[in-house]
Amino acid sequence: MYLPERNNVSYSRLQRFIEKEFLNTFGGCTVIRNIKGLYTGPDDSVNTDLIDLVYSDTPFDFDKNFQAISDYTDQLRDAALEASDEGSILIVVHEIYHSL
Repeated sequence: MYLPERNNVSYSRLQRFIEKEFLNTFGGCTVIRNIKGLYTGPDDSVNTDLIDLVYSDTPFDFDKNFQAISDYTDQLRDAALEASDEGSILIVVHEIYHSL
């Protein structure tokens, strides 16, 4: 989950919530802070945001659990949108092969 860095209590709470959610649901998570995000504004200007990335591995078979994973990420997105003043929240889910 990509979360914009804001000096705002609600954003700090949101990030702590996501970290706890991933910790309790998947057994852990990784947080990468201060990632540079670039995007084009409505007037074609380039805007920069600092972003924190919170991610977790899951033990689920992606294909067999696609609908459940999709529903889960939709719920996370809705909660993040409600807790922030962002116009959009990006949650990315993709399958990765782990060699153990």
